[in-house]
Amino acid sequence: MIANGVPAPEGDVDSGVAWHYGDPLREQRVLKDGAAAVDLSHFGVVRVTGPDRLTWLHSLTTQHLEGLLPGASSLALILSPHGHVEHELHIVDDDYSAWIICAPGTAGELVRYLESMKFMMRVEIVDESAQFAVIWEPVHQIDPSLPTWLVPADFAGTGTIDAGSDKGGGAQKYVAQRPDTFNGREVIVPREQLHDRLQTWPAFAGTWAWNALRVSAAVPRMGFETDHRTLPHEVGWIGPGVHLAKGCYRGQEAVARVHNLGHPPRRLALVHLDGSIDTAPAHGSVVQWNGKDIGWVGTGAQHHELGPIATVIIKRSVPTDAELDVVTDNGVMRASQTAVVLG
Repeated sequence: MIANGVPAPEGDVDSGVAWHYGDPLREQRVLKDGAAAVDLSHFGVVRVTGPDRLTWLHSLTTQHLEGLLPGASSLALILSPHGHVEHELHIVDDDYSAWIICAPGTAGELVRYLESMKFMMRVEIVDESAQFAVIWEPVHQIDPSLPTWLVPADFAGTGTIDAGSDKGGGAQKYVAQRPDTFNGREVIVPREQLHDRLQTWPAFAGTWAWNALRVSAAVPRMGFETDHRTLPHEVGWIGPGVHLAKGCYRGQEAVARVHNLGHPPRRLALVHLDGSIDTAPAHGSVVQWNGKDIGWVGTGAQHHELGPIATVIIKRSVPTDAELDVVTDNGVMRASQTAVVLG
C-alpha cells in the first residue's frame, strides 16, 4: 500500500511499498524519534501450525526454538549443507501457530523447502502473504493482540541474546559493539487492517528511511548484506541468529568448524563515504583497497546525521583502518571504515 508515497524504483526489492513520502531525511528523524511506521507489506508471511511446530523448526534452523514461549520471538536462519545462509526467518509463536516473516518474494520457496522436510511431523505450512501484511513500528514491546516480532536485543541495543558458547568461545568475539541501534518491531496484521493500523501513527516513513537506520546500525538483511556464499559469522548473525550450543541442523558442522577452528573469510563493515557523488552506491558495487577488488557494497544510504554511508562485505585480511574505494557507475568514492565484525 503506497498511499501518497513515492514508489521504489522499478526492479527494486522493495517495490510495491512506499520508498519515501517526499522527505526521506525528515522521515528518518521522525522514525528514529518513534513517531512513524513503515509499510513492509511486501514481505512474506508463512504460518506453521501443529503440535510439533517448534521442535521441528528447532531441528531445521540455527536457533534454539524448542522452548519459545507464547508471544516470544526469535531470529533464525536456514543454511545450506556448507553453512551458507539461504533464508532469514523472523519467527514469533502465539501458542497455536509459529508465524514466520521472510524476505520479499521468498515465501513460496520457503514453503516448498519446509514441505520437503515435513516427513512424519505433525505440522501444517501455509503461505499467508496474501492474507497478512507486515508493518514496522519503532517500539520494542509486544502487541498482545497481534503476532509481534521484536528486533533482537543485540541490534536494538537493549541487551545481548544468550546464544551459548562452543570451543571457540561465545558470540561476543564477532561484534564488540554496533555503531548504532535499530530498535523496533514487525507486526503481522490482516491485510484489510493494514491501512487503519498505519493511520494510527502520526507519520509515515518509507523504506528509504528504514533502510538508512538499519545501515547505520550495520544490521544485515537477507539479499542485501548476503550472497550465495555468506556465512553467518561474516555479518554478525552469530548470537542474534545462531545459537552456539544447540543440536544438529543442516550446516551446523560448517558453523562450528569456522567458529572453533578458524575465521570467516569476509567481514561486514560500515563505511562513511566522501560525498563526492550524489547517489548512494548500488548493491554489489565493487570495493577496492590499493587498487585491488576486496569486496562489495551491501546497502548504500543517505543518513540524516552521518551523510552518505554503506555496509560493505570485504576480505577479513583488510586492515580495519584501511581507506577504501567504492567504484560506482558515476565514479569512485573514498570510504573510511567503522569495523563491525571482527572475528
